[in-house]
Amino acid sequence: IITHLRALSACLAFIQCGATSQDIMYLTLPLYHISASLLGVGGCIELGATCVLKKKFSASQFWNDCRKYNATMFLYIGELCRYLCNQPSKEGDRVHKVRIALGNGIRPAVWKEFLMRFGPIKIFEFYGSTEGNVGFFNYTNKIGAVGRAGIFSKFLHSFELLKYDISKEELMKDKHGRCKKARIGEPGLLVTLVTQEAPFSGYVGNNEASEKKLLRNVFVKGDVYFNTGDLLVMDRNGFLYFTDRVGDTFRWKGENVATVEVAEIIGMMDFIQEANVYGVNIKNCEGRIGMAAVVLKPDQAFDGERLYKHLVDFLPSYARPRFVRIMDAMQITSTFKHQKMHLVNEGFNPEIISEPLYFLHEPSCSYILLTREIYKNTLEVL
Repeated sequence: IITHLRALSACLAFIQCGATSQDIMYLTLPLYHISASLLGVGGCIELGATCVLKKKFSASQFWNDCRKYNATMFLYIGELCRYLCNQPSKEGDRVHKVRIALGNGIRPAVWKEFLMRFGPIKIFEFYGSTEGNVGFFNYTNKIGAVGRAGIFSKFLHSFELLKYDISKEELMKDKHGRCKKARIGEPGLLVTLVTQEAPFSGYVGNNEASEKKLLRNVFVKGDVYFNTGDLLVMDRNGFLYFTDRVGDTFRWKGENVATVEVAEIIGMMDFIQEANVYGVNIKNCEGRIGMAAVVLKPDQAFDGERLYKHLVDFLPSYARPRFVRIMDAMQITSTFKHQKMHLVNEGFNPEIISEPLYFLHEPSCSYILLTREIYKNTLEVL
């Protein structure tokens, strides 16, 4: 349910970025998504600015279109900026008038690469959801952050980061049955107090689904909080960073593994175009073991030794994916987010998966091809 007040508030997003009626927005996202319809089209109406609508996103045509229509700002979601960075470099990459980019889901490494390649564009990352009653806005352009919890934001939205047990997929509580707050620097489940000023309108005709998003008696009897389903972490300066979705983060060897962080590390390799990290179940094993599906850059080969050395340098042993699946293309949603469920269900069985599979082999300090024989022996070892 999108109230009139909520719709009007969303239309003000680009004003907070310093946009004016003279700006021209290049919009490539599907219009049924709230970012495109309200922040984008609605934002242009609010500003009196020009909106250039593209029927479908094209990484190869993106900057040509921006130059053609003199675009000065655009909206992004998920992996859109990564797809732009994955395009072959050109001399005219910085020849454009774009000065503002607003969206959510850009990873820190992509953020840095994007600025270095396409110029000093102000990137305004934000956090929010269609049904949620909280939003954060990174107005300082601090790389990696989704926003900052300042003094005034606490008055606008009473939110908390709660301690969450990844293995049990439940909140951690004290002896009185009340939730515990996560410490500074510790990932926690983001929840927001439901009030008249910050209401939760729920889902149309589905009271059961609406109730599942609410947490009651969190700190005191009678309080009600909206459960975002997202794990965030706050630093000492109040900056907030998205860690993972509840359900995506998994537990292995008694440790929590954040898929977003591992994918970020894997994506640093020069032969890997994009990576999708997830945990898969193993019979008679507690937790889920790490696995990564990757797409290689054009004309690049998979280098198991280099990847192994890289992950040893940057990740603790429990976070290193034990299996790597090479894919021709990554399946994504219409808003450029990686799909994981079908990959989780298929696991790492070479009898099911026709694509190349690699296994982390400690003795050879490399990722080696996973054969059916190795697969059977691996299950026995694990």
